[in-house]
Amino acid sequence: MPIADSGRWPRRRSRAIDWLVHESVQLRFVDDLFPRVCERLCADGLPLDRAVLSLHTLHPQFVGASVEWRPGMARAEIRLYDRESLATPAYLASPVREIFEGAERIRERLEVSGGAEGRYGIVADLRAEGFSDYVALPMRFSDGKRYATSWATRRPGGFRDEELAELEELLPLLAMAVEIRLNRRIARILLETYVGERAGLRILEGAIARGSGEVVHAAICFTDLRGFTQLAQKMSLDRLLALLDRYFDIVGEAVRAHGGEILKFVGDGVLAVFPLESGDACGRALAAALAACAAIRRWNEERQAAGEPPVGIGSALHLGDVLWGNIGTATRLDFTVVGPAVNVAHRLEELAKRLGYEILVSEAFAAGCDARSARLHRLGTYVLRDIAGSIAVYTLTDCLAPAAGIATTSSTPAAAS
Repeated sequence: MPIADSGRWPRRRSRAIDWLVHESVQLRFVDDLFPRVCERLCADGLPLDRAVLSLHTLHPQFVGASVEWRPGMARAEIRLYDRESLATPAYLASPVREIFEGAERIRERLEVSGGAEGRYGIVADLRAEGFSDYVALPMRFSDGKRYATSWATRRPGGFRDEELAELEELLPLLAMAVEIRLNRRIARILLETYVGERAGLRILEGAIARGSGEVVHAAICFTDLRGFTQLAQKMSLDRLLALLDRYFDIVGEAVRAHGGEILKFVGDGVLAVFPLESGDACGRALAAALAACAAIRRWNEERQAAGEPPVGIGSALHLGDVLWGNIGTATRLDFTVVGPAVNVAHRLEELAKRLGYEILVSEAFAAGCDARSARLHRLGTYVLRDIAGSIAVYTLTDCLAPAAGIATTSSTPAAAS
């Protein structure tokens, strides 16, 4: 169709295509791209008063997301949907679900009473807001997956048929632009989920060569679930997994809330780091360990009320240099931290388990706690398994008492200096 100078649809479509091809490259995210497309269409005369892009995503908590644009919005509105939302009446009675499942076009002329108002819950809502026309259209990605777009106007008479036909022609190009950005975001989500935020970002930036890495001065926290082996022998697998998930949620929330990052789940153990570059790493790591202990106590109150046995955790805190980088085989790599400081934290947690304390800290960590050192209590010096020499070990004055009958190399605790 030749491009006209009248300002009607072919000209608008050409401008939208030109913008997507030549000017949209600097927009990295879907929630930035989609509103700009809508604004471009409006500027060229399309009577667009609401547009929504609905997507599936890969995320441990959410199965989908939507980006809604309306004229005058400073930013598009983003909504996230969990798995339970797929069973709600709002989703089951939505045009979006039908588009996902194969419908090619759903149109509702909202100026006409009756129709599918009982079938689609959104129809009554849009009519009450003064919309005159609504259309939902599929958007296909290169992998065959279908996503949904919806477009609505308040113009009397609604959309013209030729406008909708040309809008459908524009969608494949929009799909390519959205797919690139969505895949980039999904890649980042998956990397953050499986290797952590810091490591995920480094991998996306190209730090993928085996042996590459950086030395980071960090507070290290190693947390372990007490009595896990015995619990595993008494519980069904589904109950055991549910228990582990709740425990990991508790520890993970405490770590995230205090600026740390979980690097590894080692069986029932959790390895987390708090880089000094973020400031007060020892204070934040100690606060995270205390928060996790407090949350475990609250959980045990729930478990006791339900007739379940209590659970316990132990955390070891150390301060030192760690190598943060890629290790593994030529074809299977792991982005993690290694080094003597990590080994000390692990062995210190083993000692905490033997002594019966919830939290033990090394002398290096205690020295980095500043004013919080007043809460530390020196237990003595200990030889850690496979670690040369001995180290001074501290606990907190308000932590649990040690188990009886444990010999130490310094049997009389002394106040931390």
